[in-house]
Order: sequence, then structure tokens, then C-alpha cells
Amino acid sequence: MAGMKKGLVVTSSAREWLVPVGLIMLSAVPVVAGAARFAELTGGATITPDNARFFASPVPVLVHIVGASLYCMLGAFQFAGGFRRRRPGWHRMAGRVLIPLGLAAALSGLWMTLFYPRPPSDVELVTGFRLLFGSAMVGCIVLGFAAIRHRDIAGHRAWMARGYAIGLGAGTQVLTHLPWILLFGQPGGLSRALLMLAGWVINLAVIEWALRRRPTKPTRTAKALPTRVSVLANE
Repeated sequence: MAGMKKGLVVTSSAREWLVPVGLIMLSAVPVVAGAARFAELTGGATITPDNARFFASPVPVLVHIVGASLYCMLGAFQFAGGFRRRRPGWHRMAGRVLIPLGLAAALSGLWMTLFYPRPPSDVELVTGFRLLFGSAMVGCIVLGFAAIRHRDIAGHRAWMARGYAIGLGAGTQVLTHLPWILLFGQPGGLSRALLMLAGWVINLAVIEWALRRRPTKPTRTAKALPTRVSVLANE
């Protein structure tokens, strides 16, 4: 029975990391692209029509790259439920870092959308989507912070998860763009706008599904489980 119990613990421990690892993998392409842009701006690369707007005002894009990359990578660990419960101190400390990182990523993204020249591949609809979801990300983080200040744990968790889903939009947009690129080439105009929208909508839909399937009260099975485990441990 001891071997069975150990096997159950190992399996449960491994499964709790599936979501964080998946989120980190989803973040990988935007993070690598951001690192390349960071190196370009800080390493004195040649100025081209594609990057001229970043060289003209590099601070917002550098803030966005650092804020968004750390927010997505560090935030993934907040979705490891067992780790979060075992290390509540770490969860609180990480949260204090994630809030300013998320706000920095969202606000710098809004600044770039408003003040950088719009790339030729982006239509006005893309600008509207970026302003909408950037503002929503700021709102979610602020509401999540307000919820925890009022000891509303469920509200805090829900709003922070929604903010993270929006912040991870660039990762999912890689997946929404890839089939189109393989079939039709680089998207532009309306198709690009809708593919970007799909990335944000998919992330929010997954989060809402996860939040709604989470039981609000312990089920009879969940209540009986600790007792059953205790009996097994003593056999």
C-alpha cells in the first residue's frame, strides 16, 4: 500500500505541472521574439523601415518586452495548484511582482498602440482590438488586486486569471496565424485582425471554462478522499 500511495503522489505531482509547462511553451515564441528585438535595440542594429519606430522611442517597447516576458513566464507557476497551496508565501511574493509586471506590459502596449506609427500590415481594426484588450488587461489586474484587498479569494483568482489570459494572447496568436501562413502566406488587413482577435478570445474562453468547472463547494467525493487516504496509509 505504501508503494501505491507513493505512486499516486508522484502522478498527482507530475500532473499539476502540465498546465504551467504548457503555458511556458505557449509563451516561448513571443518571449524569444521579444529577446531578439531587445538585443536589436540595445546592440545598435541597423535601422530599417520595420524597426525605425522602435529606435525612435525605444523605452516603451523595452518595458513591454521585459514586462510581458516575465509576466507570462512567472505567471505560469501560479497555475500549479498544489505548489501554490504548499508555498503560500511564494504565491504572495510572486503576486506582488506580477501585478506591476502585468501593468507595465499592458500600459506600455497601449502607449505603443496610440503613439507608434501603425505598421502597414495593421488595419484600424487591429488598433481597436489592441486598445480593447490592453485596457481589459489593466482592468482585470486592478480588479484582481482590489479583490484580494477585500479578502475575496475567488474573485482575485478569477480576475488575475483573465488578465493573464489576455497577456498570453501573443502566444496563442502564433497558433492562430500558423495555419493561415502555411496555407495562404502572411496575413494582412481583415484576416490578420481576426486571427489576432481569435488568440485573445480562445484564451479567455478557456479561462472562463476552467473557472466555471471549478466546484464552488467540496463534493462528497472530495470530502471522503482525505479519510480514505488516511485509511490506506494505515493499512
